[in-house]
Amino acid sequence: MRMSEREEAGVVVLEPKGKIMGGPDAGAIKERLHKLIDQGKKKVVVDLGGVNWMNSSGLGILIGGLTTMRNNGGDLKLAAATEKVQNLLMVTKLISIFESFDTAKEAVASFQ
Repeated sequence: MRMSEREEAGVVVLEPKGKIMGGPDAGAIKERLHKLIDQGKKKVVVDLGGVNWMNSSGLGILIGGLTTMRNNGGDLKLAAATEKVQNLLMVTKLISIFESFDTAKEAVASFQ
């Protein structure tokens, strides 16, 4: 997994690419979120448009990220989930836990 990052209207947009499978990916995302919290940035959108596969460990990473942000007074929202990832979120019923949007722009606007 590779990940880029940008900031838009005070919201950090994380853009992982490839597969989210746990292992080093989990540590990288968790570490990044803690650094954002330390910087006072508590509004995060994860743009899943570039993620072509995610396993249960990947879902765990997202749940951990959501918990981390909410426990620190912030929030984490999802955007642009591919059909495979969207189906995974629906089957596991996690779609009801996360706020999910069709585009990162919509997700960023939801924080305003």
